[in-house]
Order: sequence, then C-alpha cells, then structure tokens
Amino acid sequence: MSRKVVSTNRKAYHDYTIESKIEAGVVLTGPEVKSLRAGRANLKDGYAAIEKDEVWLHNVHISPYSHATNIQTDPLRTRKLLLHRREIKKLTGKVKEKGFALIPIRIYFIPNGKVKIELGLARGKKMYDKRAALKKKQSDRELEREYKKT
Repeated sequence: MSRKVVSTNRKAYHDYTIESKIEAGVVLTGPEVKSLRAGRANLKDGYAAIEKDEVWLHNVHISPYSHATNIQTDPLRTRKLLLHRREIKKLTGKVKEKGFALIPIRIYFIPNGKVKIELGLARGKKMYDKRAALKKKQSDRELEREYKKT
C-alpha cells in the first residue's frame, strides 16, 4: 500500500510526546487538492480541535493553486476532519485530560486518490525533556559511528 506523503510535521516529534496516532479524512475544495498534489502544504503550526462533536483542523496552510479559475479560498481556513463518531468520543475523553492536544503529523494521498491526515494524540514536552531526547539522539549517533569504524 503505497502512500504519497505531501507534508510531514517534523517539529511535532520535537515539541510533543506522541501517545497514539489516528487517520482522518479531510474535507477540501478542488483547487486545494491540486495544490496538495503539487506538495504545497505546511503543518507546522497546525492543530485539531473538537467542537460540537466534530473535529476541525486549524492553522494548516495549503497554498492557493495558481491555475484555479474560481474564487481563491483562504489558505489557513478551518477544515473539517472526517472521523467515526466513536473515534471522536474517544478523542474527546483524552483531549479533556490535562496536557493532551491533537497535532497533525503528516498529510498524504492513499492509492484511490483521497487525502488523509495522520493526527497524533500528543502531550507537550518540557524543555528538559527536549534536551534529554537530543542528548540520547547524539549518543546513539556516536555509537553508530563507532560500530561502523570497527
């Protein structure tokens, strides 16, 4: 099952501890889909919020498609995410816990041409957690180099 990844949020793994992941569909307009096919999306400051038993994607920038003839949409508009009701109820319970947030991790196309977004149920990291993770990453890299030398 090959997936064409459009954009990933590498900052999410640095700023958050990802507890679990969930896949959701996205309601888009035609020019937005064409723009995504060209790889023009930014998930950096995005987040998802649950409002009135619906999940909405905020602050995800999808650049306007240059060859669109109809009215251009706002690149930062709020987009509806498609999830089953039971999944939304599970997420609602988790998000109400202190410190949890829904963060977009990556946006991609599945083989039948539909756009999906992978959301992470994330807990924010403290500064010392980020430093510890960076030290561990560097030490692992040094160990790998030593193994390659021998």
